Amino acid sequence: MRLMGIVAALCIGMMSVPVRAQTPAEPSFVVAVAPHTSARVIIEQYQPVRAALAAALGQPVEIITAPDFTEFARRAVAGQYDIAVTTGHQAELLRADSGYVPLLTYAASFRAVMVVGRDSPIGSAADLAGKVVLGLNPSSLVTLWGLHWLDGKGVKPRQTRYVSAADSVAQLILAGDAAAGFISLANFQKLPADVQAGLRIQEQSAPLAGRVYMLNGRHAARRDLVLSALRSFAATAEGQRYFAENKLEGYRDITEDELQAMAPYADEVRRNLGGDTP
Repeated sequence: MRLMGIVAALCIGMMSVPVRAQTPAEPSFVVAVAPHTSARVIIEQYQPVRAALAAALGQPVEIITAPDFTEFARRAVAGQYDIAVTTGHQAELLRADSGYVPLLTYAASFRAVMVVGRDSPIGSAADLAGKVVLGLNPSSLVTLWGLHWLDGKGVKPRQTRYVSAADSVAQLILAGDAAAGFISLANFQKLPADVQAGLRIQEQSAPLAGRVYMLNGRHAARRDLVLSALRSFAATAEGQRYFAENKLEGYRDITEDELQAMAPYADEVRRNLGGDTP
């Protein structure tokens, strides 16, 4: 009887202890970066930005990307991202079709280039008629610039092949599997020195709207907070390191004219998405 009394007392005591309700984990604020390089490199590169935004917003921030530029645009249009960091043509698409709000872009000039082998006989657009050229994706700005450039010259390559990254473009050209490829100048400059030495830049674009930070319209009320966080980060030693290591030169405002100039390329992305945009 005594044992049963002790057990009963313990049960009553346990019932009297307040049980703390499990609170659901706070959802992450998702910053998605267009897949201009590997997912591993992007996630590592944007860690300083992630930390600065998390501190300012008071919630977890997650850096993600997508398998390719077309899928990135599809997910952005569907509203899966809180911030999309993407080149100007997709930024214009998101502004015009999906209510995203422009924040900032990087100060460094963004240019597309056409690269060929160092000793290649390719000397003009006409030399690419009937040849194989390389791009990153049908919705990539550098690829679209290159294809528009060829079209403007009245040149039709035999085939346009799409590969995943600038280093793959370089290796295929060096192996003789393609005559030319379209990549960004920044990614060309990040190639190993020996790879760069085997290539030459045959054509270069005028400055284009590069990576733009686009805020999902559902967060329009937090625009000033997010802008302040990014600008404050830019002024820190960590921010200066981030810009120097990635040759970005800081942040600057993006103008409406710059985005509107991307409209022809944004139209190409709409076509690639089919019926996914309004």
